[in-house]
Amino acid sequence: MLAEAFIRMDAIQEDNFVRIIIAGDGKVGSTLTRQLVAEGHDVTLIDAKAEVLETSEESYDIMAVQGNCASMATLSKAGVEEADLLLVMTGADEVNLLCCAIAHGMNPKIHTIARIRNPEYKDQIYQMRHLFGLSMVVNPERQAAIEMERLIKYPGFLKRDTFAKGRVEIVELRIGEDSKLCNVGLFDLENVVKCKILVCAVLRDSKAIIPDGNFVLHSGDRIFVTASTRELTVFLKNMGIITHRAKRVILCGGGRLSFYLAQLLKQDGIMVEIIEQDYDRCLSLANQLPEVTVVHGDASNELLLEREGIGECDALVTLTGVDEMNLFISLIGNNAEVPQIITKLGRLSNNRMLDKLPVGSTISPKELCCNDIVRYVRAIRNQNGAAQAVNVIADGQAEAIEFIVDGNTKHCGEPLKKLKLKKNIRVAGINRHSSFEIPNGDSFYENGDGLIIVTGRDEVIYQINDIFE
Repeated sequence: MLAEAFIRMDAIQEDNFVRIIIAGDGKVGSTLTRQLVAEGHDVTLIDAKAEVLETSEESYDIMAVQGNCASMATLSKAGVEEADLLLVMTGADEVNLLCCAIAHGMNPKIHTIARIRNPEYKDQIYQMRHLFGLSMVVNPERQAAIEMERLIKYPGFLKRDTFAKGRVEIVELRIGEDSKLCNVGLFDLENVVKCKILVCAVLRDSKAIIPDGNFVLHSGDRIFVTASTRELTVFLKNMGIITHRAKRVILCGGGRLSFYLAQLLKQDGIMVEIIEQDYDRCLSLANQLPEVTVVHGDASNELLLEREGIGECDALVTLTGVDEMNLFISLIGNNAEVPQIITKLGRLSNNRMLDKLPVGSTISPKELCCNDIVRYVRAIRNQNGAAQAVNVIADGQAEAIEFIVDGNTKHCGEPLKKLKLKKNIRVAGINRHSSFEIPNGDSFYENGDGLIIVTGRDEVIYQINDIFE
């Protein structure tokens, strides 16, 4: 887990919302603004560029402050003395740290989350966290690298999210015309797959559905399956999905994410090649990663890719800073029949179009980063019964949330079939001690259990009792 929480999270009890300042209106900042405003929080946005703030002001109900976020005057104008939480997401790590330190000096009770991306700062940030007043640090590139490494180590799915300390997963896969799941009703699913899984959400024609037992799967559906890690292995085997261990991976683009991913893959004993267009960056990567092959060249050049053996690699990961370039290179990889393709996207704005493109798994670093921050915001809003994990699935149209059942949870010990849940909510799993159960109508939960809930995003689920009518 990349997001590292340092300081105990005290609940914000006075209001039903959290007073939040977001410094930096880039990709991560704008995504956080959209989501936190939608959840009803009081958001103030700081950025040095007036035109950027104007766009956000036109789109959302926020207060905007133009200026240097590391300036006491700017922070005071943004209301830092009364704020509950400061999210600092500018492009400069040093500015982010300074902003958190100044804000904490002006308001010792404020929670602060900073984006810190330079790997050189990792250890010292932890050692000096109190000096900077840091509550949590996020690194979108490193977190995305961890997700990509998991997909490469355990292929077969488009995406994987873990719960219950790694014992439970929600995975995404696409149903092809020749799939054994095509035209199968969910009531008959166990007879077909010969193991215990639950289809907790379906994306059909870019629209998320929380299905019931009468739902019939169709070709082209992207389905989200809940199961224990062991059952997923059985599921892959029974579905005939071939998953061989990757031996050679090509990374297109040599940014921070490539650096982190190459490090992880080399630790797994996988051969890694990085193709990067900037010569100076190639030299830097070669010095930092001596066991990695670094090639100077344009990764969108099909002849170069063929020369570097794209057709013989086990996985292709496109990591340039331009979405269109990543999509183009991934299409080349698909044409070369690369077994596994992972595409990095900075913006997931046209999901309907992406559904039609054979670009493999798509991962957005900013979305992963925002998931952790949203969980933190919900936790400080509701100290009792707060979510243990929040993962956005189904192209942002649904959430998978893990809660721990406690003495305040309603309906403990009652069969699920007797409970009245809100619309578009599904209990997707019950984790009890070291065992995991795919629930049926007779299942029940008790104190201490982990409960995994999947919900459409019509209403925010802050705590476990919010799922009931």
